[in-house]
Amino acid sequence: MLERVTRRRAAGREVSRGHSSRLGSGEGPNETEGETTVTLEGARPQNEEAPTAGHGNGRSGTSRLMEEVVERDNLKAALKRVRQNKGSPGIDGMTVDELVVYLREHWPRLREALLTGTYQPLPVKRQEIPKKTGGVRLLGIPTVLDRFIQQALLQVLQPRFDPTFSEHSYGFRPGRSAQQAIAKAQRYVEEGRRYVVDVDLEKFFDRVNHDVLMGRLAKRIADTRMLRVIRRHGPRGGDRTT
Repeated sequence: MLERVTRRRAAGREVSRGHSSRLGSGEGPNETEGETTVTLEGARPQNEEAPTAGHGNGRSGTSRLMEEVVERDNLKAALKRVRQNKGSPGIDGMTVDELVVYLREHWPRLREALLTGTYQPLPVKRQEIPKKTGGVRLLGIPTVLDRFIQQALLQVLQPRFDPTFSEHSYGFRPGRSAQQAIAKAQRYVEEGRRYVVDVDLEKFFDRVNHDVLMGRLAKRIADTRMLRVIRRHGPRGGDRTT
């Protein structure tokens, strides 16, 4: 009996960038006594869940996603994740530790750019990583600010998109792991399955047609500001190497 196991690799990235301005009216990500706090007006309580898509092509409740992106709790969680992941600076040289100070000064301007759909990410930093098998892997490192913005976008979109993914997909998904995939494969063996088809799309993220990808997203996302910001993180937007 042929059991087809399709492994899907969805690389989740964070975000970053760099400039300067001053927080006002108690809005934006902030840090006090080692705690990361965000104080944005109209923030949704942390225990209130964002609406999720009921099926693969639903656009209900997706016209004001940017308002959810800039909410206090979402920004607080995004900043915490970026600081936990650490990582190297992008082309502007800003470190993770410097991000908090930068946000204190520039959050009002960044918030306005997100809400108007005019936020422009910086080019990514190009870096070559040697492969054990020979050759190099090209790595694009976004700025810390862009990693922060990307993480905030991810946290709003993921609850809507993830429930529509295959139940057999385990890679880079919340609440799922490689260990769970192995355990599932072991159960298949115990059931008497004997064949596995290993499928991978070589260099998928290098070759994916972004016009087609954005068209698919537009069927699910009604907020055109969100679509514009996502597009700018693509190869013809902000995802350029230097």
